[in-house]
Amino acid sequence: MNSLLHITNGDSFTSRLQSLQLKGDVITWREMLCEGKTLSSVGSESFWKTRFEFLNKNYKVSKSWFIEKTLKEYRSLCNHKQQDHIVLWFEYDLFCQINMLAVLSWLKTHRRHAEISLVCSGKEDDSDKLYGLNELSDEKLLQLYNDRKILSQDDIEYADYIWQLYCSDNPIRLENQIANNDFQFEYLSDALKTHLKRFPTIKNGLNDLENHILEVAKREKPKSKKELMQKLLTNQGYYGFGDTQYERMVSSLKPLFSSFDPVKLTKKGLDVLKKEANYYSEIRDNHMYLGGSLKYNFLYNTETDRILKL
Repeated sequence: MNSLLHITNGDSFTSRLQSLQLKGDVITWREMLCEGKTLSSVGSESFWKTRFEFLNKNYKVSKSWFIEKTLKEYRSLCNHKQQDHIVLWFEYDLFCQINMLAVLSWLKTHRRHAEISLVCSGKEDDSDKLYGLNELSDEKLLQLYNDRKILSQDDIEYADYIWQLYCSDNPIRLENQIANNDFQFEYLSDALKTHLKRFPTIKNGLNDLENHILEVAKREKPKSKKELMQKLLTNQGYYGFGDTQYERMVSSLKPLFSSFDPVKLTKKGLDVLKKEANYYSEIRDNHMYLGGSLKYNFLYNTETDRILKL
């Protein structure tokens, strides 16, 4: 058994990592914990049951797929008990950072004697661009690997603490952690800011990303839904979402579109975008969670960047 284990953020990067032929086994963390309800007890039966219910209902993930893809890989992680060194490969965005917190919370409980290190891509040159791992050259990946950050016990405890807050029923306590830069997670603060912007705004009941979708539709005038999707995927800041997540969001906004071929907003859609109409009561879903908190029990104040409880 190898004394080194790599945990990656997804299948496409796992293939890439294997091509670099580094020592050690590779496990893929196949989850998207930034979406849907999460319990803090990562890996427990209730944790996976909650996740399956969400993925099945919202993304039509079948039980057999979930067992084969996610649970089988998780069991493989559980069976890798001998490694002294565990390397995490994640990226700067919200999608990755939330998964990273969950993995660190699990490692804190189940692999307390292993040395944990982190490779995290993001700002890699003088430009404003943030890079995903797959966008980097082999040479750059090896450089990041050689310069990886060895996480201290304090770092791991802090990641677990933020995970507990993410899974709590009130996001307000997370606000107080945004300015905390005492730990080795340089992209976490921006990811948490982005997370809080997913709660509906006071002004029109849509969150930051839902408003962005309407804005892109109006400004860019995409000729088709496919073109709208491409524009959303290429310019998304710290979200790091995939096409299925955007599909789901666009579906929830469907009444605000008069057409998708070409893409056009209704009068109501334009009024909502201009903050002249509020869409909160129409879009409200009492079963939608962000982490442990109900999305529509809180409002985001864009002027103060604060969360309010309803």
